[in-house]
Amino acid sequence: MTRGIFIAGNESALFDAVCAGAAARVEHFAGAIIPGHSGGEGTHPEKAIVLPWNPSSPVSARTLVLAAENRLERIDEAVLVCAPPAVFAPPAALNPADVEILVNDHLKGWFFLVKELAALFQARKAGTLALVTSESPGSGGGEAPDLLGSTVTAAFRAFVQSLLAASFNDPYQTFGFSISEPGEETAFAAFVFKIMEENGRRNTGKWHKFGKFNNIFNR
Repeated sequence: MTRGIFIAGNESALFDAVCAGAAARVEHFAGAIIPGHSGGEGTHPEKAIVLPWNPSSPVSARTLVLAAENRLERIDEAVLVCAPPAVFAPPAALNPADVEILVNDHLKGWFFLVKELAALFQARKAGTLALVTSESPGSGGGEAPDLLGSTVTAAFRAFVQSLLAASFNDPYQTFGFSISEPGEETAFAAFVFKIMEENGRRNTGKWHKFGKFNNIFNR
């Protein structure tokens, strides 16, 4: 039986690269996309089983994990990709709707989803949870700062750091991954899967940062 890979995140170059990495390894994988406010155009391989997800709902998180498990037979690896869209604006011009969406969908949703995946892996006493993000700040807003996207990313990193610190006695593996070089998403995705496939306890509970040095050995 092929391994079950589940991927969740928003449409972005990072998400697409991870999906392509999964498609190169299995016949089918399950994917869930944060709706609206996309960070990229999105290219979904034919092998993707796309499932609906309302990130702001704990009930939807549970339904999503059950649906992915039913479609795949089991979830062996869950890869969560946080690459929120940038919202460039001076503080006085912040749109309350953007704040609501970014916090509910791109931050709160990870807590609900991690809870369900952790419960699943804990009960099975096996599994891999990989949390993926970028260290590069958003660009393209001129002089206005990215007040929301970068803030959500920082909060996600802090959440992952806490999960890693608490993971050493877990019966499943937890990994943190980050990329510092934009444009290297494909090589980064290969790096993520390589670390997970090594399946060594020495790698679990750690941040794995990808940069130009790693890419030399992935070519």
